[in-house]
Amino acid sequence: MGKFFSDNVERALQYIYYENRTGGRRGQEGFDLLVQTSQAGDGDADCVLARCLSGPQYVWAGHHFPEDDQKVMKLLHRSIQRGSALGILVAKRSGAFTPVWQAKAPITLQEAFQQVLDKAAGGDPFCQYAVGNTYFWWDFLSIEGRGREDFSDDASFRAYMADRISRCEDWFWRAFRGGMYLAGNNLYIYYAKGDEGYIDPQPKKAEGIYREGAELGYPPHQRVHASDLEAAGDRAGAVEWRWKAAEGGEPKLWYSLGQAYHHGEVVPQDYGRAFYCYSKALEEGESLAYNALGLSYFFGWGVPQDRVKAYGYFQQDRDVCKDDFSCPYLAHCCLEGWGTAPDYQRAYQLAWETKDKARSCYVLGRIYCEGLGMPEDIAMGVGFLDRASSMPEAQEARRHYKRSLLGRWKRV
Repeated sequence: MGKFFSDNVERALQYIYYENRTGGRRGQEGFDLLVQTSQAGDGDADCVLARCLSGPQYVWAGHHFPEDDQKVMKLLHRSIQRGSALGILVAKRSGAFTPVWQAKAPITLQEAFQQVLDKAAGGDPFCQYAVGNTYFWWDFLSIEGRGREDFSDDASFRAYMADRISRCEDWFWRAFRGGMYLAGNNLYIYYAKGDEGYIDPQPKKAEGIYREGAELGYPPHQRVHASDLEAAGDRAGAVEWRWKAAEGGEPKLWYSLGQAYHHGEVVPQDYGRAFYCYSKALEEGESLAYNALGLSYFFGWGVPQDRVKAYGYFQQDRDVCKDDFSCPYLAHCCLEGWGTAPDYQRAYQLAWETKDKARSCYVLGRIYCEGLGMPEDIAMGVGFLDRASSMPEAQEARRHYKRSLLGRWKRV
């Protein structure tokens, strides 16, 4: 048996919450442990599993857990019935501890709070976060059974409220430094906004929260800190912290990092690093990575040139994104037979769809000038080649055609 919960629940908390600072790579393992332990009758597992299914406000998005509100409520209700003190406290915070379910609970809300408070005092970060939320969100009023009517005047009530609300600060700091990055989010709100006249804002303290979270190794806070640095003009520093966050598992950062290294406007241009970023972006399902990888292989940016592979990525981009970005490159591949058999009709169709693009004009110029799949029309072809004059290939092709004294175009 663990110190605060069952062994499986404590391991799951470690994998899902406390290891966020190292990327939480064992999150799914922790989730599976919770499912197994919940099915075996553990109410604490019900509670934590409910939080995992509640979305990124309650669990790190980098775990990619599904969201299921109906299952969340069922788990919280089962947690109540099984007598989980943590489950009762979380159910209270989630609006699930209704009078009907209070009657089904084997312990009272007050007893549940005391049990969670004891575990928080003993050092469990999740319980510290839960206790902090009890004060932060005013649940202490229900726990203590007090309200404005219990005080002789407004000043006494306000002093009581300020005292209780302010207790969240210490608990959030303990949880934050113990592994719960979510506690840092609430600390930021507490400092930045105060609390309805009971607690004054402390913006200077708010400024350092996400920086500290970043330094503690929390990928979500590294991402926020990167945005703060960018807003302050430190774009290179922002890229550095986004890299750390992406390496830690924070989703949806790799593509933008690839763009930064590809263009080299903020950090030194590095096609190899850009290719690595695009590959990682594709692994996490970023569809824009298809065309980025296609371009990398087509031009040999950061990887040996391989237009067969380029064709494959461009075709996937066309199939998935349903836009016309890849059309000029697919048209060129179809013209030359790179990654596919030469197909002049498809090359023409794709190029015509994007005839405002230089590469498409080059393809159309070649098709008309050489009579590929259609009657030769050098005049038309030269017109398209001239529109693609920014491309060395078009300049080379154009040198092979000139107008005769009689004004007719001919191949030379």
